[in-house]
Amino acid sequence: MEVKTSLLDNMIGVGDMVLLEPLSEDSFLENLKKRFDHNEIYTYIGSVVISLNPYRSLPIYTPDKVEEYRNRNFYELSPHIYALADEAYRSLRDQDKDQCILITGESGAGKTEASKLVMSYVAAVCGKGQEVNKVKEQLLQSNPVLEAFGNAKTVRNDNSSRFGKYMDIEFDFKGDPLGGVISNYLLEKSRVVKQPRGERNFHIFYQLLSGASDDTLKKLKLERDVSKYNYLSLDSATVSGLDDAANFRTVRNAMQIVGFMEDEMQSVLELVAAVLKLGNIDFKPESRCNGMDESRVKDKNDLKEMCELLGTEQSVLERAFSYRTVEAKMEKVSTTLNVAQAYYARDALAKNLYSRLFSWLVTRINESIKAQAKTRHKVMGVLDIYGFEIFEDNSFEQFIINYCNEKLQQIFIELTLREEQEEYVREGIEWTNIEYFNNAVICDLIENNQNGILAMLDEECLRPGTVTDETFLDKLNTICAEHQHFESRLNKNSKFLNDHSLPHNCFRIQHYAGKVLYRVEGFVDKNNDLLYRDLSQAMYKANHSLIKQLFPEGNPAKVNLKRPPTAGFQFKASVGTLMGNLQTKNPNYIRCIKPNDKKASHIFTESLVCHQVRYLGLMENVRVRRAGYAFRQAYEPCLERYKMLCKSTWPHWKGPARNGVEVLMTDLQVPAEEFAYGRSKIFIRNPRTLFFLEEKRKQCLEDLATLIQKIYRGWKCRSHFLLLKKSQIVVASWYRRYAQQKKYQQVKHATTVVQSYTRGWQARKLLRELKYQKKCEEAVTTIAAFWHGTQARMELRRLKQEVRNKHAVTVIWAYWQGTKARRELRRLKEEARRKHAVAVIWAYWQGLKVRREYRKFFRANAGKKIYNFTIQRIMQKYFLGLKSNLPSMSPVDKSWPSRPYSFLDGVHAELRRIFHLWRCKKYRSQFTEEKKAVYEEKLEASELFKDKKALYPSSVSQPFKGDYLEISKNPKYQKLSSAVDEKILLADVVNKINRANGKGSPRLFLLSKKSIILADQKTGQVKASVPLPDLASVSTSTQSDGFFALKLKEGSGSAVKGDFLLSSDHLIEIITKLHRISSMAADREKLNVNISDEFLVQFKQDKVCVKFIQGSPKNSNSVSCKRKNNRLLEVSVPSSP
Repeated sequence: MEVKTSLLDNMIGVGDMVLLEPLSEDSFLENLKKRFDHNEIYTYIGSVVISLNPYRSLPIYTPDKVEEYRNRNFYELSPHIYALADEAYRSLRDQDKDQCILITGESGAGKTEASKLVMSYVAAVCGKGQEVNKVKEQLLQSNPVLEAFGNAKTVRNDNSSRFGKYMDIEFDFKGDPLGGVISNYLLEKSRVVKQPRGERNFHIFYQLLSGASDDTLKKLKLERDVSKYNYLSLDSATVSGLDDAANFRTVRNAMQIVGFMEDEMQSVLELVAAVLKLGNIDFKPESRCNGMDESRVKDKNDLKEMCELLGTEQSVLERAFSYRTVEAKMEKVSTTLNVAQAYYARDALAKNLYSRLFSWLVTRINESIKAQAKTRHKVMGVLDIYGFEIFEDNSFEQFIINYCNEKLQQIFIELTLREEQEEYVREGIEWTNIEYFNNAVICDLIENNQNGILAMLDEECLRPGTVTDETFLDKLNTICAEHQHFESRLNKNSKFLNDHSLPHNCFRIQHYAGKVLYRVEGFVDKNNDLLYRDLSQAMYKANHSLIKQLFPEGNPAKVNLKRPPTAGFQFKASVGTLMGNLQTKNPNYIRCIKPNDKKASHIFTESLVCHQVRYLGLMENVRVRRAGYAFRQAYEPCLERYKMLCKSTWPHWKGPARNGVEVLMTDLQVPAEEFAYGRSKIFIRNPRTLFFLEEKRKQCLEDLATLIQKIYRGWKCRSHFLLLKKSQIVVASWYRRYAQQKKYQQVKHATTVVQSYTRGWQARKLLRELKYQKKCEEAVTTIAAFWHGTQARMELRRLKQEVRNKHAVTVIWAYWQGTKARRELRRLKEEARRKHAVAVIWAYWQGLKVRREYRKFFRANAGKKIYNFTIQRIMQKYFLGLKSNLPSMSPVDKSWPSRPYSFLDGVHAELRRIFHLWRCKKYRSQFTEEKKAVYEEKLEASELFKDKKALYPSSVSQPFKGDYLEISKNPKYQKLSSAVDEKILLADVVNKINRANGKGSPRLFLLSKKSIILADQKTGQVKASVPLPDLASVSTSTQSDGFFALKLKEGSGSAVKGDFLLSSDHLIEIITKLHRISSMAADREKLNVNISDEFLVQFKQDKVCVKFIQGSPKNSNSVSCKRKNNRLLEVSVPSSP
């Protein structure tokens, strides 16, 4: 069940000032202080929200709080800014009423934060979706951009808005945001050139210097040091709690989200940098021959850098600072500017440049966030503008701001009374006129088209002749002297002549919020806001993309001799438009108050708050609201809240709610003049009546609470007794059950014991019988065993004796047989010895006879046979040793085993030659046709360059790859590959040497059987194509460089632009392939290769000598080429170590 709450529940102080009793300024302040001390920073005056700045974060803006106030009645919960935002949003969505939220208060009161909270709440409760979320994000991200360019640190506020902002947020019929339109009012552009002590310039200047990258600052010609710029104050350059670098990144990200392009952001930063540079321009006086003083720029470096940023000519801008051209009909008069006038022109240009840039930013943001659909939109406006300002020194800015607040107060009173009157008519309540102070007379004093202060100021500015602030004051004294709200020292009303608190150069206006003293000094200049036409035209001539848009009046083709409208006239028109816009919408008010000047939490300065309460007219608001009926409430919630005060309506009323309220008020005997019945609401005239009802309700609630407590305690005791009774029954039943179970267990245990004893006795008796029977059986078995054992032992002894007798006979027989065998063996051995002796003697005898027979033949041929045998053995050993020590099969292996004897020299060398030829044949048999071609090219390179070119030895081990670019596979060169018809034999990157400076340009070098092609490395575009028949010779040096010249035949089509001087890391391969192609072609001569340290190259019509020298260039590992004169290029080749 949902719990109904009310503004009056748990109230600290009084949540709605309309109900404050008694009403006085002291009680008003006391109520604000009491709520502020309890962190209740919001208080109502009817539908107006008073907001006190807590100067700290409070946990009252969480997503849970958003859901708590969503779709709730305005007075249903405690005062909060979310309640007002929800009421406005629901009225717009459900009732199709355009809304506006007016946020006012002085600087530091929290107006900007209040507008952010309203926008964030509306963004949180409206619809979802990709497009809707994008629109919401753009609307929210427009705030950081405008804050960076329009907010500054002041003595009252670290993030003070120095401009007024009105944003119209447009919604569709579902309540989803479609876009928005922002209007800005009265940017404080004087802050650009001068800031009061303790304050800063606009945030963007410090954010740019702190957060931009070094590269960005270099492009903008800026330095990080703030002290380098005259327009930036030094005493407050850094602010605690503000991270300018992080805020700069936030601003850039917000600009991207809103829709700024990268070049637009760069243009904006360039203009900001130009403003900083403009402030550093100083002037010096210079006397002319006619005695007139003329200004000149001291240091032109800042002027030059500024002109580079803006893309304008330095001389044009410098002249605009020194001369002023005045046009009248067809005549032009040029006058010089002195130093003071030059500084005025400089500051005027800076202020106009920045203010116009700010207006362009607002316009650019509007282009991004505006609604795209053409259908009618619902609109919610949020106005965040200066509050009423009363300073010690009030000037033109305060006068304009207070005029705007007078208009807002006027429309507030009118709309509040109109809303009251409409509600009374709607409810059928008689309307009575309310007495209140109508400030229309003050507005008329300021804005009257004939005798108003603004009209007289414009007239004075346009009047020819000498115009000063004093003449303007004299005119005011003459025209406004009789006005009851105007005071001055010298006016015609004699009652002010003795008022010495009023200085001579001031006037005083009695505003609705109090008297304000204005100093007329600067009124005329600030209202003129004059920018010399020379400066406008100089800005229009700039090449910068943004400057022409900011200074359209500088266009010479559209010269307008009319004086531009004054600042007062423009602001009056803007306020008129704003008032007309607000008149068409349902207003909602947020009055922001600053509790102290220290920007500290928990401090409530009554004098300061009292001052703001007066000039915000809050007491007047309460009196207007209370002039009729102070409180009104619908019948249903009223009956629901107070029905317990009457027995007839408690606890449920079964009729119409109005009848129930009538019965209730009659029963309470409330006087009839204290309330009135409307059609849907009851109206209560005096807060005392409401507090009487609340007191009765509180007392009744206490009685009801006592009754509820009594009934609850009785129910609780009865329930406890019944529970005890039920528990006793359960415990008793469980105990009886337990006792019976225990008795049963005891009987069961006794029975089991008796049974066990009986069974034990029977078992022991049976055991004794069995044991006796077993013993008898064991005795019989033992006797039988002993008997069988005796019989077995006797038989064993008999068998053993028989075995011993048989063994003795066997042993004797074995000994006899052995003796016989040994005797026979000795006999056989003796017979064998006698036979061997006979054979030996016979062999010796036969040998003796042979030796005697052949002795004479052996002595004649023994030497030759021994020699042949020895030679045969040596050769056999030589060949076997050579077989085991043969070298590897590599043709480049020059090792060979040493010869063992000198007589083998010829054989040894011949065998080495034969083996080498054989292994070369074997090695060649392994080659493919491609590999053979490579080795043939290597052989040809050896013939061309060996002992002639110092680069050759390092190229021997490098294989000739040919296509180093893989041109057929690389998609980058697909177009170039398709343009060449023949097969590409070599593709490499070479450097084409420029005759003018000796520097190389990378080119693609393609070689086919018919031509040479040079192409651009990046684009693949063909730069030159040379048919090989047009090539006369190739020249290169003897050193280790990669330079070579392709010399073309004179008169050929390719020789028009002259020879080519190239450099390559694969020089040996390129020249070898060129020579080989020319050798293989039968229809042309062999290519001539010239190797020399000095040769001529034909460049178009001139011949240039290319000379190679040994040297030590700066980079000792590289070859350098330098142009010595028109006829000589010198190539310095580092000496090899």
